[in-house]
Amino acid sequence: MKKNTFDDNYYMGIAIRLAGRGLGKTSPNPVVGAVIVANGKIIGQGYHKRCGDHHAEINAINSAKKNIKGSTFYITLEPCSHYGRTPPCVDALIQENPGRVVVGSLDPNPEVNGKGIKILRSKDIKVDVGIRESECMQLNEHYFKFVKTGMPYVTVKYAQTLDGRIATKSGDSQWISSEASRRYVHRLRSINGGIMVGVGTVAVDNPQLTVRHVKGKNPFRIIVDSKLRIPIKSSVLTDANSHLTIIATTSNAPARKIEAVKKLGVEVLVVNRERTGRVSLSDLLRKLGKREIMSVLVEGGSEIITSLLKAGFVDKMIIPIAPKIVGKGLEAIGDLNINKINKAIRFSSFTTMRKGDDIIFEGTI
Repeated sequence: MKKNTFDDNYYMGIAIRLAGRGLGKTSPNPVVGAVIVANGKIIGQGYHKRCGDHHAEINAINSAKKNIKGSTFYITLEPCSHYGRTPPCVDALIQENPGRVVVGSLDPNPEVNGKGIKILRSKDIKVDVGIRESECMQLNEHYFKFVKTGMPYVTVKYAQTLDGRIATKSGDSQWISSEASRRYVHRLRSINGGIMVGVGTVAVDNPQLTVRHVKGKNPFRIIVDSKLRIPIKSSVLTDANSHLTIIATTSNAPARKIEAVKKLGVEVLVVNRERTGRVSLSDLLRKLGKREIMSVLVEGGSEIITSLLKAGFVDKMIIPIAPKIVGKGLEAIGDLNINKINKAIRFSSFTTMRKGDDIIFEGTI
């Protein structure tokens, strides 16, 4: 391997790790890391910490201990070239006049999408694109889908036993997964804009749907409830985070119940309904996208998971599998009308990892 290639991979790896610090904090912006290198030494680095704050490039420039002119700039995502919440980063780069800019991946945002690269090159700044590209793209998988479609990235997560049950036949499910798996799930919650569950899950488990086992920001709690059946004393309606709760319902919801829920400081979002009377998941996801909720973690139950899979709205599945067997019980996914194996839902990529006693499957559809 040529020395330059080795250096590019090494320094981009540092930028990727920096970018990861912003996961769950920058929505609806992407996560970005930046490293400035001169004479084989890092002279500045930074990452995008939260929406509305300086971008990674600016934080790296502000941290620089030496003159940046002639240095190499490593950035996980193409620098912006338009005015948004902050000025264009390409202008700041041009002013500093680095000798070379190395970019992990292009930004598919129509307002950027190659324009930042073109502007830099027009100023005789050498630009190389695609270093550790797949890792840089994975960092921003939520953002990439959101800017391309206006819809949130949807991840389905559920814990199951080795024989595929999410609860016993009596409905008991606490706890299928290990404590280590549950901490991992709380980390997932912290990096998603919303957690979605059906009203049945709330009625049976009365979950808090918050981040408690890790440091992080509590996401919006989205309860799908076509007829507004949610018990009025549910934790998601009465706890300190009730302002983060959104109840997605339809015109079938009783007006009195809507007013009672609103008085608790909870938002009631009336969406279109399917012919069956259920919440239109496509309309709900579009409305969440308009609110700049860039990603949603779906945690159950079986009905909503099955509906999302049938409609083709699921982007990723994360399944902690516990080494337990319960026999007859509840399954996570219902009938998908698949009669032949060659019609089965497949994954373009997947990984497995160990958390406590569990094996966690993570796959992209």
